[in-house]
Amino acid sequence: MELSNFCRLKFSPSWCTGPACAMPETSPCILCVAACLPVWPPSPYILWTCYAPALQRRVYKTLRNAVVTMYRTEGPLVFYKGLNPTLIAIFPYAGFQFSFYSSLKHAYEWAMPAEGKKNGAVISPNLGKSCCSWMVMGEPRREEYKIQSFDAVTQQLLKTALKDPGAVDLEKVANVIVDHSLQDCVFSKEAGRMCYAIIQAESKQAGQSVFRRGLLNRLQQEYQAREQLRARSLQGWVCYVTFICNIFDYLRVNNMPMMALVNPVYDCLFRLAQPDSLSKEEEVDCLVLQLHRVGEQLEKMNGQRMDELFVLIRDGFLLPTGLSSLAQLLLLEIIEFRAAGWKTTPAAHKYYYSEVSD
Repeated sequence: MELSNFCRLKFSPSWCTGPACAMPETSPCILCVAACLPVWPPSPYILWTCYAPALQRRVYKTLRNAVVTMYRTEGPLVFYKGLNPTLIAIFPYAGFQFSFYSSLKHAYEWAMPAEGKKNGAVISPNLGKSCCSWMVMGEPRREEYKIQSFDAVTQQLLKTALKDPGAVDLEKVANVIVDHSLQDCVFSKEAGRMCYAIIQAESKQAGQSVFRRGLLNRLQQEYQAREQLRARSLQGWVCYVTFICNIFDYLRVNNMPMMALVNPVYDCLFRLAQPDSLSKEEEVDCLVLQLHRVGEQLEKMNGQRMDELFVLIRDGFLLPTGLSSLAQLLLLEIIEFRAAGWKTTPAAHKYYYSEVSD
């Protein structure tokens, strides 16, 4: 029985002969609740169990008298009678609950690994239309990468590089990853994570940096021939910019971005902001995508060059010679994105996403 029902029942005029009869109907209920507050959290059922039979025999005059008498005669523990059986019932239940929750959480994390870092909202029209060409499975310290777009021999080479870097030619592995990144734009967007994992595995096993040295040397070679690469293959050029920005995003030295990559990344973005590049939607899309990903980091490393880059972007937007409507929209979005502190406001997010989808 609820405490309020008990109050209405026991303080009814049919049996009440004390001063409580003169109180309003809700007053006994208020008195009852107020009397229980000092001893909360003990349940009101304890007072009901002790007080109801006594009321029939007129042992206690009022509820306050009952509480005081019980406290004086039996001590404060009288209000906690029945607590032990309750705890015995609750503790196993709570233990099983938390145990099963922890086990299921670990099972879920094993079955559904994280998909990698996600930075900001990107309005690329190609975003979300393709899935990654490689997946991560297993525990965080024993990552196993399955490269679906590679042949079986190359897959085995990459898996071995991740598990036992000392057993393979890491310079060859670096060349394989760069070559494939220049051909597959989807792979180039997440290849940095694989490179980071191999570097970590090599450092932990042998304390060396053979793979990182080979990777940076190959990136430098492609950087020096970037104009030839762009003239030869626009897709290869876009893939290269995506890949080098991805490497810049993942690789760290003393928990800081690699200074050696700052100027090469800036130079690539400056090339994408030239008028002849802004006339091609693929390059505009790549420019905006990479600024969403690494723009804030680059500005912290060299704010002056970021200002110069956005001068080019604003000029390209204000002088839209040969600029498509989608390219104008993308440039306007990235200008507002930086002006808002490298964040997208809900209104801007809704506007630009709806415009791109339309």
